[in-house]
Amino acid sequence: MINNLRAKLAESSSRRESAPSEDPAIDQNRPTSAATGITLANLKFKPEAIVELVGLVDAKTISSSAAQQVFAEMFDTGKSPAAIVREKGLAQVSDTGAIEKFCDEAIAANPGPANDFRSGKAAALNFLKGQVMKLSKGKANPALAGEILERKLRG
Repeated sequence: MINNLRAKLAESSSRRESAPSEDPAIDQNRPTSAATGITLANLKFKPEAIVELVGLVDAKTISSSAAQQVFAEMFDTGKSPAAIVREKGLAQVSDTGAIEKFCDEAIAANPGPANDFRSGKAAALNFLKGQVMKLSKGKANPALAGEILERKLRG
């Protein structure tokens, strides 16, 4: 998938650097925004930055919601995705020990939902996962948090 995206971006990059096409239909179909005047040619970041951003999400370095923040910052500043993630501290926490601590805190602070899950109410796990995300300020890897919570509650 990433290789296909890289190829398409490279093709797009070479087209945007070329002169306008002789075919007006091709120029009409180029992505633009009439409201803002933004075109591919005047973006502050290079198309390859999108590949880098997708790679960070695929590697689970950042969440999809963090990717949205990174994209907005790329759009405004032209900085690379990796630099934005570092500067803003947007990297996901995938350290099992840290997430286990958040899970223990969420379970201790919410005995009702914990007991509900143990009684078969699967939706209670999502509430507890939300509490872990809140405790981690949104940085915990949600899939890992869910796995750890489930393991601890099934005990």
